[in-house]
Amino acid sequence: MSQDKNPEAKKKKNREIFGWCMFDFANSSYTTVIISVVYCEIFTNLIVPSDPSSGDPFQYGRSVWAWALAASYVFVVLTGPIFGAISDYSSKKKFFLFLSYIGCIIATFLLYYVEPGMVWLGFVLVAISNFFFASGENFASSFLPFLGAKEDLGKISGYAWGIGYFGGIGSVYIASKLGAISLDNFENLKLVGPYTAIFFLIAAIPTFLFLKEPHLPLGVSQSLNYFKIGKDRVVQTLKDASNFKDLMIYLVSLFFTMAALAIVISFAFIYGSHEIHIESEHKEAMFIFIQIFAAVGALAFGVIQDSIGAKKTFNLTLVLWLLTCGLIYYVHDITILINSVLGKNWTVQWVFVFISSLAGMGLGSTQSASRALVGIFSPESKSGEFFGMWGLSGKIAGAAGLFLFGYIQTLVTLRNAFLVVAFFYFLSLLINLFVNEERGVKAAQAFQEKP
Repeated sequence: MSQDKNPEAKKKKNREIFGWCMFDFANSSYTTVIISVVYCEIFTNLIVPSDPSSGDPFQYGRSVWAWALAASYVFVVLTGPIFGAISDYSSKKKFFLFLSYIGCIIATFLLYYVEPGMVWLGFVLVAISNFFFASGENFASSFLPFLGAKEDLGKISGYAWGIGYFGGIGSVYIASKLGAISLDNFENLKLVGPYTAIFFLIAAIPTFLFLKEPHLPLGVSQSLNYFKIGKDRVVQTLKDASNFKDLMIYLVSLFFTMAALAIVISFAFIYGSHEIHIESEHKEAMFIFIQIFAAVGALAFGVIQDSIGAKKTFNLTLVLWLLTCGLIYYVHDITILINSVLGKNWTVQWVFVFISSLAGMGLGSTQSASRALVGIFSPESKSGEFFGMWGLSGKIAGAAGLFLFGYIQTLVTLRNAFLVVAFFYFLSLLINLFVNEERGVKAAQAFQEKP
């Protein structure tokens, strides 16, 4: 009896999909609370000593924050091929997913012990926790092909994406109750690590209860040299990808997009706090707007893509980002203009919050369109390898973008340093003009049709 005709089997499969989606719900607490919204400011404002005599007292803190995240991505890049080999060739996916989960939880919980001035302890714990988080994302993704028919995987992945936004909203809501980010309130703020760790710990329990361990593929040995397999896979994938001209050009373009996205995700709220001086009410509204518009952007641009094609859609998202960067850079002037034309009395903080909605739309749409382009340029027999390279290059781009941004903002003002984001998006758009979508699709089809 097929699974579709067996209600019990279908029920078990749905339960397993729910368990897998809940990992996205759970780990969203880390990326939102620690990386994007709350702890990033605690670290740059309070953990790293500020310099009141400087024109920008938090400049050094922002650099250390960027370099901690960059270091974690470097380690993900170095270990990724080995972890990829383990994911593909072992029957220990759940075990390694569990290790990444526990590693992230422990390192996040230990942030409780980081006091103001303990810069390097904070640096190490942030780097370790983000390393385990990013590695866990890779392990969790490796379960997707086993959760349903190929034509259903996009829908299943979409479920997890949507559930993840709710996890982020819920965890940030809890963290927001800790109060203002100030030294006077530090005893409360230090609980953000344990709160986030406990949220992650509890919310991911359904994952390990319901998610099944995929069986070892037939003909694969239990005893393998994962280091050699990882190295060989990277070399072979690069050789294979070199035969797909438009894919390679696009991946170069995408490198600059992912570098820009890494900066935006890690510094959007820091920029708002340090440059625009947004307060707690602005941050709460900004976070909710970003989450909602990210989901709307992914959906809306998905519909647009069906009409105009993946390349044009991706380019359109880059234009949206360039517009957003320009509006953020000139937000003070725009606020004055709006108030004079409309007769309003809006503050620059609220105008910045509204502009951040465009950034949210860009987050959802750009990442969605980028996956689509990699997918249509990849032969089915190589899709796993090329998506692995897509993920690996994204981590390299993230490390490079964060390191460069951390350095540039020590040379110029934070406002001017943020222009590097616009520059990266412009480079990505310029390079992507040389991609021929129709030729790229034909190359993938021709490779797949080879005997």
